[in-house]
Amino acid sequence: MFTNFFYTCKAKGLDISLTEWIALHDAMNKNLCGSSLTGFYYTARAILVKSETDFDKFDMAFEECFKGIKTENTITDRMLEWLDKSEMQELLHEEERYWLNQVEDMHVDKEDVEQKFKDRLKEQDSEHNGGSYWIGTMGKTQFGNMGGNIGGIRVGGSTGYQSAFAVVGARKYKDFRDDKMLDNRQFQMAFRKLRQFSSKLDIPKTELDINGTIDSTCNNGGFLKLEWERPRKNAVKLLLLMDSGGTMIPFTKLLNELFQAIHKSNHYKDVKSYYFHNCIYAKMYKTPECENGDWVDTDWMFRNVDSDYKVIIVGDAAMAPEELYSKTGNYRGPNGGLSGEEWLLLLKQHYKKVVWLNPKMAPGEAPWREAETAVKKMFPMYKLTVEGLNEAMVKLMTK
Repeated sequence: MFTNFFYTCKAKGLDISLTEWIALHDAMNKNLCGSSLTGFYYTARAILVKSETDFDKFDMAFEECFKGIKTENTITDRMLEWLDKSEMQELLHEEERYWLNQVEDMHVDKEDVEQKFKDRLKEQDSEHNGGSYWIGTMGKTQFGNMGGNIGGIRVGGSTGYQSAFAVVGARKYKDFRDDKMLDNRQFQMAFRKLRQFSSKLDIPKTELDINGTIDSTCNNGGFLKLEWERPRKNAVKLLLLMDSGGTMIPFTKLLNELFQAIHKSNHYKDVKSYYFHNCIYAKMYKTPECENGDWVDTDWMFRNVDSDYKVIIVGDAAMAPEELYSKTGNYRGPNGGLSGEEWLLLLKQHYKKVVWLNPKMAPGEAPWREAETAVKKMFPMYKLTVEGLNEAMVKLMTK
């Protein structure tokens, strides 16, 4: 059983060393799990999982290996049907809400609650709402949901006081994963890493130097002596180039989140954005609609957007080989006498720091992804996930 659990964890992407696996067996031999599946879950997670980003992977592996095991705490489908009364919460009067929120006893013994929970599971044969004994809804027992007793076992329903000992059947950590697609907040958190400040020598010292003031005051016998320094100015300039339309349509919302996160950020001295379709050619579009005529020359971009801009290209690199290699491969606009590959190489030569973010990048080099494989060889490519974006930001800031 446990050997299968080890390989299942590895298959889900958990990095488990042999030392950690032996430590788990030592913990079981010392009865740290308490002969309980719940105890084994928390003990194994504490020993085997190194980061909260892997909690969801661990939960999936645990469920796959142990879901069929019957325990004293097994909740039947019938029980969950009895507890599915979320609509009743909206019908409560203010007096009832007040009554439910009165906590009779804040000193809760976990083992006592769990034992009572096991006893009720064996005894209960019908639905209960309200009351102070059975597993149900809106009551004052320590089991069920929508009730008024803090510090029990929530079964079914939605989280209320966030104080339950156990939550049955919920993937609570799926949003912690670092391999999931991003939302606006995660974009903003990652872009905070792309900060670089420079002190300009031609501006006056107008910002209080805290550390310098402390040192000077101490050296001055405790008499306050203020020290000033030049304010730091953000020196990062960012060029965002985004693939739009076609196979990128499913990622339109994601690209919009990325665009909003960058342009709302105050971490950059300047931000410029342009669009392309499938590959970069002689024209860069001003809007995601990629309308002919609503564009600028790529050569103009090279001349007017300096080489010290850090470049983020976002696209799935999904294109036919001729779109990358042929001088007439651009069916949406002019090629300018060059192939897509040649335009990409010119961009690489002009800008010092370029990364490519791919929302659907897969490992390996399959024959049908010939263009993606070629682009990977030109630019550092990362998957558009939390982990991938963090790695891309580090790459952009590396000297």
